[in-house]
Amino acid sequence: MRSALPEGRAARRVLSGLSGALVGGLVFAALTAGGVLPTGAAAAADATSATVTAKAYDSDWENSPFPDLSVTVSQTKGLVAQGLEISWTGGKESTPPTQQSGGQNFLQIAQCWGDDPQNPGQPDRTTCQYGAFGTPGATRDGYRSEGSTAEADESFSVPGSGSLDPAYTSVPFRSATGETIASVVDGTRVPDVDVNTNAFFTQYTSNEIPWAGTGADGTGSTKFEVQTVTQSRGLGCGARTSDDANAASGQPCWLVVIPRGTADTGEAAVVSSGLFWDNWKHHVAVKLDFRPVGLRCAIGAAERQLAGSEVVARAVSSWQPSLCSGTGGSVFTLLTGTESDAVATANAAGDDAPLALTSLPYRGEGEDKLVYAPIALSSVTVGFAIDRFPRQDGTVPDDALARARLPLTDMKLTPRLIAKLLTSSYLDSLPYQADRSHLGENPRNLLFDPDFLEINDPEWAQQAIASVAVADMLVPQGRTDVATALWGYVMADADARDFLAGKADAWGMVVNPYASTDAAKNPTGNAFALPRDNFPRPDPVEVPAVEDGPAAINSVTWRPYTNDLDNAAYYTLRGDGLALSAWDPLGNPPRYTRSPRNLPGTQAVVSLTDGAAADKYQLVTASLRNPAGEFVSPTNEALVAAAAAMTTVGSQTQVRSFDPASPEAARAAGAYPLALPVYAAASPFVKDADVRRVYADFIRYAAEPGQAPGVQTGQLPNGYAPLPDGWRVQARAAATALENGVTPGSPTTPPQQTTPPRPGGSSGSIGGSATGAGAASGGSTGAAAAPAGSAPAGDSNPAASGAVAGALAGAKTAADPDSGALPAALPISLLAGLIAALVVLLIPRLPRRT
Repeated sequence: MRSALPEGRAARRVLSGLSGALVGGLVFAALTAGGVLPTGAAAAADATSATVTAKAYDSDWENSPFPDLSVTVSQTKGLVAQGLEISWTGGKESTPPTQQSGGQNFLQIAQCWGDDPQNPGQPDRTTCQYGAFGTPGATRDGYRSEGSTAEADESFSVPGSGSLDPAYTSVPFRSATGETIASVVDGTRVPDVDVNTNAFFTQYTSNEIPWAGTGADGTGSTKFEVQTVTQSRGLGCGARTSDDANAASGQPCWLVVIPRGTADTGEAAVVSSGLFWDNWKHHVAVKLDFRPVGLRCAIGAAERQLAGSEVVARAVSSWQPSLCSGTGGSVFTLLTGTESDAVATANAAGDDAPLALTSLPYRGEGEDKLVYAPIALSSVTVGFAIDRFPRQDGTVPDDALARARLPLTDMKLTPRLIAKLLTSSYLDSLPYQADRSHLGENPRNLLFDPDFLEINDPEWAQQAIASVAVADMLVPQGRTDVATALWGYVMADADARDFLAGKADAWGMVVNPYASTDAAKNPTGNAFALPRDNFPRPDPVEVPAVEDGPAAINSVTWRPYTNDLDNAAYYTLRGDGLALSAWDPLGNPPRYTRSPRNLPGTQAVVSLTDGAAADKYQLVTASLRNPAGEFVSPTNEALVAAAAAMTTVGSQTQVRSFDPASPEAARAAGAYPLALPVYAAASPFVKDADVRRVYADFIRYAAEPGQAPGVQTGQLPNGYAPLPDGWRVQARAAATALENGVTPGSPTTPPQQTTPPRPGGSSGSIGGSATGAGAASGGSTGAAAAPAGSAPAGDSNPAASGAVAGALAGAKTAADPDSGALPAALPISLLAGLIAALVVLLIPRLPRRT
């Protein structure tokens, strides 16, 4: 018997090697041949936009300020706290507001929660969040000229007694909580009640738009912040209306558009409330359907933790209700934070280690033992909200002047321009009172930079926008893979590298010397190290709040960080550049106050965010110059093109990224240069088989049903491109390897299990329904080849060495078909699983050591 044992072990090793080689080779073939093409099985996004016209909605449309008004709302179902795009036709050219008038021929937009009992199918004006900004024509209350009070307003009014005591009307606010804020009760004015600023909304929290302008052609558009009960308890939108955990909708609300003409009844201009009946009766409205806010999972469901990338957070939020529903479902809690820390924790293989979500592989000391499964393809984006403010010096054409206050919607950026925004190199990125002499004659912000104006539409050069919020970008604090990707994009460009090293651009602008990568030019004597995984503010500037007072402002407090990428996008939607306002010597303690957000028409903010957050808040995003020299926006097509050009990260062949310095990137003409994949990473050496199974289930859901685009729960939100088919093959193989306790590349003896594995090692279901169709089952497949020169602990199989051979083909031409070897990807993966299953069934029959 003793003499037979080595032969048995050798035979098992041979069969294990064959299994690993076959599976690895077949999966590699599927990944390389068809792995960069979009899935054809993804469902089309739900069409949830809605259009309403004055003629169809307003019974008195002929007397409306805009009888031909037609308003389209970009999304009306499956809403969360997010942004919407509202566009319209049939308006009239607007006049901007003044301190005495609300302007002429414009729209007002508000969110309301209740239905009007007197007009079924329409909103109740007393339930609208409106009036917080106190601007002319946009308050809830006001004095009325004699004879101008409509009959429908009489219950909200106090009659006047002469010219010195005019009539007063105040539309109360009825909160969804049951409380009412009213300054007129039973025909009597109630003192010390402010219906415009109250416990339910103020100018800092309200989402109303008092003025939305229309162009000369009668069209216009704006972005609108939708609030749920979380942001506005007074509206209550999305609040749960039943105890049904599977309810698809929460409390609905209304989006209301109020057209305003050139003057109000009894007035010479627009000065009265849009809620007064003569104005309100011409409103148009669209019903909004919300996802239920709050816990969607049954109490008592097993809770598992995810940690790492914020970029995938919106997708996880959408998937969660499907992941936890049904028998055996799990609640996944995502703790966003530094990806490299999450990966290091996962690599330690503890049973309580969270499933890491990352865009880069493990980079710490020791062996990378993780299985990586691609679950999302998104992007790093530069979002902006900038409204036109043309110069008034006689050089701007009349047609451009007429577009004042309308949003600019096209921006191009290069790596050097991004470097300028990240290094406090524009004058206004530092406090006004500071010594800024070390910045020389640099422009005050991005929009005055000849480098920017040379590549962008000539209309940008006609603007006189001086906001400090376009002198740099809102960026998140902390260490992230997003920062690593952005700095890598910058440092791959020769012009950007020269600028950061201290070389002036063609117009004489220089880098802030404290951010110079040349130690000889950096006042600290040390080079600013790049690339890096964060966004430091290296300039040590400090400015006293008052003469001889303590230092109150530095480069961080002047241009503060945001909590995260979602936060940056949210502030951009609201036009909030987080700018400091006046010094308040009477504050406790004395301090600078915060400026309120800028309303649509006067916004000027630039931010760093991600594709999902940009779509959530409906931001306009910049086109970036890619290594092939083209300016590309983060469309799904551009993300897929970038995926096709991604290369492996170092020796970890399971993880790919878009390397702007690679030859592949230089040939990818249509690729978005900041495409960012997200991987789920876990160690197959985790002893608890149930933990590995749950993580495998998550991966299978994310890679299969979770890739169907849509706005409903369980679907893939906009801002993510559906995974290429080859990536999904890798995800399925990785899930099976993880569940069976197999290291990537070749099967090994699974770790000692604390719970019995399910027969065949298949994943079963998530939420009670089968998922992972097409995944290899029963075998011990690997996700990809192991890093060259390494072998998992306890595995005596030799690892492959050397570089992967390049494809023996030329660059793709326009005549080439798009499918390539994609049709073979799924059959190959199925064949791989079958072969692996047969081999594994055979292995236990060989002699084993007792």
